[in-house]
Amino acid sequence: MSKVLKELLTLLKLEQIEETIFRGQSQDLGFGNVFGGQVIGQALSAAKQTVDEDRALHSFHCYFLRPGNAHRPIVYEVDKSRDGRSFTTRRVVAIQNGKPIFNVALSFQQKEEGFDHQHPDMPKVPGPDELISELERVRKIAHLIPEPAREKLTCDRPIELRPVQMPDLIKPEPLPPVRHIWLKANGKLPDDPRVHKYLLAYASDFSFVTTSLNPHAVNFWQPNMQVASIDHAMWFHRDFRMDDWLLYSMESPTAGGARGMARGQIFDRQGRLVASTMQEGLIRRRD
Repeated sequence: MSKVLKELLTLLKLEQIEETIFRGQSQDLGFGNVFGGQVIGQALSAAKQTVDEDRALHSFHCYFLRPGNAHRPIVYEVDKSRDGRSFTTRRVVAIQNGKPIFNVALSFQQKEEGFDHQHPDMPKVPGPDELISELERVRKIAHLIPEPAREKLTCDRPIELRPVQMPDLIKPEPLPPVRHIWLKANGKLPDDPRVHKYLLAYASDFSFVTTSLNPHAVNFWQPNMQVASIDHAMWFHRDFRMDDWLLYSMESPTAGGARGMARGQIFDRQGRLVASTMQEGLIRRRD
């Protein structure tokens, strides 16, 4: 397991302050604020610690309320909303500087057998072995990245991303609102399926709502662009391993009113649909 992956797993292991109150540290990835995926992953970790082991997370729906400070810890308060015969629901509020910055509703379920189908099939795209990583591409243009962000954006990462298509980060051109990225953890992970879900939830925020920028020949690097997640939802359909390649297929069906919408499907290498995502984000061009 790589050092950066160990650091990420440590980041998702929260300190328990009270029975339903937890504290997590923050990480600066060069975005200026706390990365949304970090808050999602930590909130999932907090909620699961209040749920019976035989119940697995199958969906969550969250809102980002305020920017988080990447240099301060975050407190997570869990509300035990309901413990039913088959389903368990929880609500988590993330607090920083005495104010809520994020909330999420989560649902867990006992394992059950039932009908099984998926549609559509996994998109036919080049495999991960035929592609180079996003990090390699960024390092090739490191000299063009502003100094404050250069070190963060070119250092080793716990999640390896290999884009099938990647907009030009310096001179973007109009592209279809579609993106495909292979991703996996940078190292071997424990067998605990909860860890794999935390990490996939963390990674699901990468390059997601920015798919809605593709047709407009802009990217989030530009100083006149304000891009931020507003909400995020995710459904887990089948078991998977985050230390094997997964294909994240994303598309943006619409943008308007300074907001962009994106939806995604995540497949394993065997073509099974393992998770689905939806997100709306702020995509504001400022004068």
